[in-house]
Formats: sequence, C-alpha cells, structure tokens
Amino acid sequence: MSTTVAAYAAPSAKAPLERTTIERRAVGEHDVLIEIKFAGICHSDIHMATAGWGEAIFPMVPGHEIAGVVTEVGSGVTKFQVGDHAGVGCMVDSCRECDNCKAGLEQYCAQGNVQTYGAVGKDGEVTYGGYSTHIVVDENFALRIPDGLSLDVAAPLLCAGITTYSPLKHWNAGPGKKVAVLGMGGLGHMGVKIAHALGAEVTVLSQSLRKKDDGLKLGADHYYATSDPETFEKLRGSFDIILSTVSAPLDFGAYLALLKTDGALVNVGAPEEPISLNLFSVIGGRKTLAGSMIGGIAETQEMLDFCAEHGLGAEIELIAASEINEAYERVLKSDVRYRFVIDTATI
Repeated sequence: MSTTVAAYAAPSAKAPLERTTIERRAVGEHDVLIEIKFAGICHSDIHMATAGWGEAIFPMVPGHEIAGVVTEVGSGVTKFQVGDHAGVGCMVDSCRECDNCKAGLEQYCAQGNVQTYGAVGKDGEVTYGGYSTHIVVDENFALRIPDGLSLDVAAPLLCAGITTYSPLKHWNAGPGKKVAVLGMGGLGHMGVKIAHALGAEVTVLSQSLRKKDDGLKLGADHYYATSDPETFEKLRGSFDIILSTVSAPLDFGAYLALLKTDGALVNVGAPEEPISLNLFSVIGGRKTLAGSMIGGIAETQEMLDFCAEHGLGAEIELIAASEINEAYERVLKSDVRYRFVIDTATI
C-alpha cells in the first residue's frame, strides 16, 4: 500500500514552493524506505523548478541530495538493514542492460536513467525528490553513508560531491597535477576539498577575492580573481585540468588558454544558454573541452567512502523547509557558504 507523506513542491514553473503531500509507493521486494533527515538544495533544483532547462513535469518535488535512515526493507533486500544510514543521489533507476549500465556508468544509460525527481519511472509514475519526509528506492540505487560522515554534511555529497569527484578521478587529478576549480560555490567548494585530498595542486578561479580565505582554508594552494585581466596573462598555460562549476556562459577561449598542452576544461555546470567557441582554442595545444555528469552508483559509493576517510563533508547552512524559497533567491545571488541543507523535520 502506498503511503502519503509531507513534501514541498513547485506547483508550476517559477511558482514558489509550498507544503503539500505526495504518495510514496509500497516497499517492494528490492526496495528500501528511507526516512529523510536532510536534503541539500542544488542549483539544478532551481533550473528544474523554473523549467530553465526546458519542459518539466509539475507539480515538482525537487531534491537529489538525500540523506536519512532506513526504516523498512523489502524481503529481497541484501544491501541494507533497518537503522542503516543511507542516501539517494540524482537517479533512482536505469535500464541496467546497456553497455554503460553494465560498466557501472548508469548516469550515461543508453535509454536514459530515471532521475530522482521530475521524471517518469518504469512504473509510469512521476518521481518526487528529497524535499519530503520519506522516499522509497530500489536498493541498487541507494548509497550507504559511512559512520564517519554526519548526515547533514553528507547530503550534498550525493550530487555536489560525486559531480566533482568523478571528473577529477577520470582526468587523473593527483600528485604532480595542477587543477583549477572555476567557481567557489556549492560544487566548487567540494571540488577544492576533493582535488586537495587527491594530492593535486589546487587553484581557485573566482569572480572576486571575496571567498579567498575560505578557499585557502578548504585546501586551495592559490586563489585568483577572474575579474582581473592580469589573471589570464599570469596563468596562461598553467593547468592540467580546469573544472568549471559555473552555470553561466563563459569566454571559453580565455579559459582554454590557461591549459597546458593536452589539458582538459571539464564542465559540470550547465548554463541554460548555448555557448560559442572558436575551435582554434582547442586545436592549438591538443586541448579537450569536455563535460561530466554525476557518477555511477559504485563510484558514488567510492566517493562517500573517500570523503569519510578524509573527513570531507560539505560546508552547509541548515534551514527550515519554510525558508526554501528565500534560499533559492540567495543561491541565485551566490549568497550561501556553501550549500543550503533542509532539515526535513521542519516539513
């Protein structure tokens, strides 16, 4: 039997979020029921709730940075027990049969993965996310949150953590590598922490020096303002990897010029507008302009274990559910250090 639970939803595009109730499916043979304790607010939630990335399904319950406690397990569940700390990230299912799924790259499922919210599941039902008190999810798409991580600072790792960890690992960030993190927000601050923990030399490129002290404290070795033209002269040809967490259009030619030969500019921020690019900026220096989307389930678990081992949680501002709309406005003004997390007990 399905269960009615409290949630916060956007009734239509650009409408303020409001308290409501939603139905969660009955716990199936391979499902776990998670009582959500904390839910992070990702910039993606705002893009989705405003239909900024195109058509979207409303009413919408956003939230794909979910941390809580398992309160019920299906009869066939083997990975979780009642009482375990568990999380849910950006997807709750995939085809499980394509080459990408078999390779542990469910995020690139050939048939399209099922997003945690704003999507239609295999059962034909719309998915609702973490701005709610409970969620039912297949055990294969739930993550184990290690004991070393508090649930409140772990929640943002389910998107911001894996979104930065996956490309840093893929492009071999580590000792001897120079990594620049572009943008010091919810994603960027985790990129700095993770790149530092991987052993890379880390530079933050931010619009201003306003957050410089924070950046250095979180593990950056250097910090430069992109509003200063001298930055682009001084750092030309410096980096092996630039991880762009920015969701606004950039002068890609200027940033590609900061790469060494064979360097990669990897985008994890997704602007709503198309970009323009002069291809000579990648041809000269055999450079790569790339993108990366979250990570597979196994890699997400690897990231959580890595963060627990290195004592890495998100820097958060805990809010009540009644403050979600205000939090959205503040995210758009870059007025958060560095991730809003909803205390779901307040829903």
